[in-house]
Amino acid sequence: MALPDPQGQPDFYTDVPLKRLMAWAVDAVVTALACLVILPFTFFTAVFFLPLLFLVVGFIYRMVTLANGSATWGMRLFAIELRRPDGTPLDAGTAFAHTLGYSVSCAMAPLQLISIVMMATTDRGKGLTDHVLGTVMINRRAERI
Repeated sequence: MALPDPQGQPDFYTDVPLKRLMAWAVDAVVTALACLVILPFTFFTAVFFLPLLFLVVGFIYRMVTLANGSATWGMRLFAIELRRPDGTPLDAGTAFAHTLGYSVSCAMAPLQLISIVMMATTDRGKGLTDHVLGTVMINRRAERI
């Protein structure tokens, strides 16, 4: 299975950058809600290291959901998914590498800005981590019932 060609099959890439942005917002809300649920179990001491908690919870959430379906809950909501260079869904190793790359990009504003510009301007809508790993975000195929 190969990745779809953006010129021959543009439907796979239509609106993907916008959907990525909306999925990112949903995932941020899910991560924030998970942190709020965890907070009482730390006797509210996590308030003092809330950014670190958000980072760790977000990393685990993102890695697990990508490894088990090639998409976070936000991505699933907007019908997009990540694929490896050969067109197959992400495995645990690729999910970990993608999540690590995403986290490093978020930690360094210039890298995040480069990634955003790349998503908005490349024909496959690939961010910086996608370019390094060869992954691509595509619209999911419609499932037949």
